[in-house]
Amino acid sequence: MKSKFTLNHSSSSSNVQIKSDRNKNFSRKFKLSTKGTGFIFVVGGVMSGIGKGTTTASIGKILQSRGFKVTAVKIDPYINVDAGTMNPIEHGEVFVTDDGDETDQDIGNYERFLDQDITTDNYMTTGRVYETVIHKERNLDYGGKCVEVVPHIPEEVIRRIEKVARRGYDFVLIEVGGTVGEYQNILFLEAARMMKIKHPGDVLFVLVSYLPIPAKIGEMKTKPTQYAARTLNSAGIQPDFIICRSEKPLDKPRKQKISIFCNIQPEDVISAPDADSIYEIPVNFEKDKIGERILNKFGLKCGKKDLKDYKKLNQTVKRVKRQVTIGIIGKYFATGKFVLSDAYISVIEAVKHACWGHKRKPEILWLNSEEYEQDKKKLNELKKLDGIIIPGGFGSRGVKGKILVIQYARKNNVPYLGLCYGMQLATVEFARNVCGMRGAHTTEIESDTKYPVIHVMPDQEKKLLARDYGGTMRLGAWPCVLKKGTKSSKAYGQRKIEERHRHRYELNNKYRERLEKKGLNIAGTSPDGKLVEIIELPKHKFFVGVQFHPEFKSRPLRPHPLFREFVKAAIS
Repeated sequence: MKSKFTLNHSSSSSNVQIKSDRNKNFSRKFKLSTKGTGFIFVVGGVMSGIGKGTTTASIGKILQSRGFKVTAVKIDPYINVDAGTMNPIEHGEVFVTDDGDETDQDIGNYERFLDQDITTDNYMTTGRVYETVIHKERNLDYGGKCVEVVPHIPEEVIRRIEKVARRGYDFVLIEVGGTVGEYQNILFLEAARMMKIKHPGDVLFVLVSYLPIPAKIGEMKTKPTQYAARTLNSAGIQPDFIICRSEKPLDKPRKQKISIFCNIQPEDVISAPDADSIYEIPVNFEKDKIGERILNKFGLKCGKKDLKDYKKLNQTVKRVKRQVTIGIIGKYFATGKFVLSDAYISVIEAVKHACWGHKRKPEILWLNSEEYEQDKKKLNELKKLDGIIIPGGFGSRGVKGKILVIQYARKNNVPYLGLCYGMQLATVEFARNVCGMRGAHTTEIESDTKYPVIHVMPDQEKKLLARDYGGTMRLGAWPCVLKKGTKSSKAYGQRKIEERHRHRYELNNKYRERLEKKGLNIAGTSPDGKLVEIIELPKHKFFVGVQFHPEFKSRPLRPHPLFREFVKAAIS
């Protein structure tokens, strides 16, 4: 396994001294046994939503903490080419990368844990893979062969994974979406099996499974995990590790039972109980020495891990008592009788990062904007909030309620942060209630409004007319120039920034001067000054709306500047 480090060794010794080019404080002794990148596949068993993404990110963090260069790949078993056209209620947040890919929310977890920007190469869907294979077939790239589902689809999956590895990573973790036994991910498991043959000694498999504790029984049950392991066996794959998710830590009898019936060593059965914070997970995994076990299987040895920063963060999470209450006003919450917070997961994590940075305990309240439309008296519940966030979104549902909330925040000096749609609706509210433009609106909702203060971007209008929806918005990182003396410029501490976008509509420059005369401060624009990126109310405690999505760049150890200042205002 080739390691991307500076080597100092002699031919007579199998041990080498290595200094990490990522962190010069590391000095390790490795025993190299293979000649390529290490590939670790993470698959799920029993049910979805048990934490494959955080497991993948946590294993990556553990290996990274030992001085290795690590990245992660997500495979989604959907025919969708990307996540951009998926309903957030059903699929969760659409996470946008710097290079403009609309991806699964797990890419966000990888970025937050590994503290690195993930690219479009690290994300694939069934639709994306088939699209490539069909395109290659049309171009005669297969030389006249019969192109078949097997082996050509798995081979394309392998090609994509190896392309990522060639960027010089020591480890590539690959999360396969869904659960074993589903038809949708069979071809990806086939690709994983084929990679094991192609790269013997350089491929490991991790099964993340759930061990229920039925309330009326009171005993942790291993049988579903046994079935999951056998189903994985039927795909030609034997797990090297089983991560056991459950409400409580795994005890010795269950660990022994899983070991016997799933054909792995007891030490490779890893306990993963519920945690107060996802950032506890790497530390919890290391209690079972998973990092050392993984490296041993790859024939590698190295010194102690370095998770001091995460341990310190987790101490803060557990110890903080003073609370700050933040209301997130949205509409992508309900799925039947349940709340789906995954629709805004990056916003939630960004709020947590900022609160912990200020040594505060975050209390996040989910407030449905539609309820305020039905009963304005419910706005009184906003009095208990220290700060209000309106995140991104689309469509007319709940818009009237959001505008009422924005008006409340503006008039009552409650710290407000509007993200994308939240910035656009703040402009609408200001135009209506401060500038006297009755009926002002965004053309997304009301195409014939008298005052289209928010309108479609010219290039986006053509795409909408052509029904060209998928992957066609203004996406990815774009530069923004900040106005001196604004809250935003003070927060960032620099004049020029780059933030990630996902939108089709913008502030209409026809009304810009009129809005500014009434006190709306244009705090940030595109370098050419044409696109309004940030609005502020200077006399307000904190009232900032941004056209971009700062939540995508927040990290647990580096809270985003705007969220940091928003929470600071909320606790002052």
